[in-house]
Amino acid sequence: MKTSIIVQNLKCGGCAKTIHSQLGKLKSLSDIEVEIESSKVSFSYRDSENIQLAKSTLKSLGYPSISDTNSLVDKTKSFISCASGKIK
Repeated sequence: MKTSIIVQNLKCGGCAKTIHSQLGKLKSLSDIEVEIESSKVSFSYRDSENIQLAKSTLKSLGYPSISDTNSLVDKTKSFISCASGKIK
């Protein structure tokens, strides 16, 4: 099955690269796509628990879903994730 999550703090290719890389490490997800303009992260998953896993992974990187609180800590994490995505 395929789904999409709208995330906060997604601003550039560095962010997208980090998101793609980190979600790609989750064996239960595939066909990962990151659309910067719409802040949308799409992927195929095996069961509904994988959606929550993806959301928690995104939040841990600083990219909470649009329905979650976007704290200063999340914004700081996204800045760091973005910078590391640009370096790699």
